[in-house]
Amino acid sequence: MESKDIILSVAFFFQTGTGILGNSFLICLFILVFLKGHRMRHIDIIITQLTLVNCLILLSKGIPQTMTALGLMNFFNQIGCKIVFYLHRVARDLSLSMTCLLSGFQAITISPSNSKWADLKARAPKYLIPSSLCCWTFHLFFCSYIPWGMKGPKHTRNNTQIQHNGYCSHNIPSGFQASLFAAILSFPDAIFLGLMISANGYMLFLLYRHHKQIQQVYLTCLSPRVSPENRATKSILMLVSTFISSYSLNCILTAYMSLIKSPPWLVNTSAFLAACFPTVSPYVLISSDSQVTRYCSALCGKKPSIWSWIIE
Repeated sequence: MESKDIILSVAFFFQTGTGILGNSFLICLFILVFLKGHRMRHIDIIITQLTLVNCLILLSKGIPQTMTALGLMNFFNQIGCKIVFYLHRVARDLSLSMTCLLSGFQAITISPSNSKWADLKARAPKYLIPSSLCCWTFHLFFCSYIPWGMKGPKHTRNNTQIQHNGYCSHNIPSGFQASLFAAILSFPDAIFLGLMISANGYMLFLLYRHHKQIQQVYLTCLSPRVSPENRATKSILMLVSTFISSYSLNCILTAYMSLIKSPPWLVNTSAFLAACFPTVSPYVLISSDSQVTRYCSALCGKKPSIWSWIIE
C-alpha cells in the first residue's frame, strides 16, 4: 500500500468511527429517556430519526470507502452494490428532509401566538409522526431508480461510460438524458433546501426581534432570561448552517460526477464531504443543546450540573 492510501483509510475510518459514536450516543440517550418516562420535547422525535439516518449514511459510505482505501476492491457483488448505494441515497435524502422538517417545526414553535401560524402552532405536534412517515415513504420509493444503474466493480474495465467508485460503479448518462436525469433528481432536493432556508431566515428574524426586546428589558434593569425555545432555535440554526455548507459542496461534486467520469481523488473527496455532516451534527447538538445535558443528569439521578447552566 502507498502512504496516501494509508492516510486515506485512516481518515475515513476516523470519520466513520467518530460519527457513529456520536450518533449512537444520542440514539441511546433518547431511547433511555423515553423508556424511563421522562418528559421529552417534540423535536426529539425528529432528532432521533436524523441521528438514525446519519448512522446509516456513515455505515453505507464510510466503511466501504475505508475498505477501498485499504485495497479491498471486490468485496461487493452486483446485488451488494445495488443495496448499499440504495441505502446510502435513501439515508442521504432523509437527512435533508429531516433537517428541513426540524427547521420548519421549530420555526412554527417559536412563532408569536398572534401570528398567522397560531392555529398551526397548536396542531404541529400532531403532524410530526405523519410527516416523518411521509418523508420515509417518499424517499424509499423515489430512490428506487438507484439499483438499475449500479454495477459491480468488475464491469468497469475499458468502458468510458461507467464511473468507478472503488468498490462499485454506475452508468454515466449522456446528452439530453443526463440533463433530464439531473433535473428530476435535483427537484426534491431544491424544494427541501428552499423550505429549510426560508424557515431559518424566519427564525433569524424572530431571534433578532427577540434580542431587541431583551435589550429593552435589560435597560429597564430587569433580569432577562433566554427561553428554552430560543436556546433550541440557536442550536438548530447552528446544525442547519453546518448541513448547508457541507451539503452544498457535496451536491456540486455529485452533480459533476453524475455527468462526467471523475478521477479517484474527486470520488474520495465527494465521499468525505458526504459524511461530514453525519459526523459533525451529533457533536453540534451535544455542545449547543443544554437539554442533552439535562437528559444525562436525569438518567443519572442527579441535578443538572453547573456546566449545563453555563452552556445555556
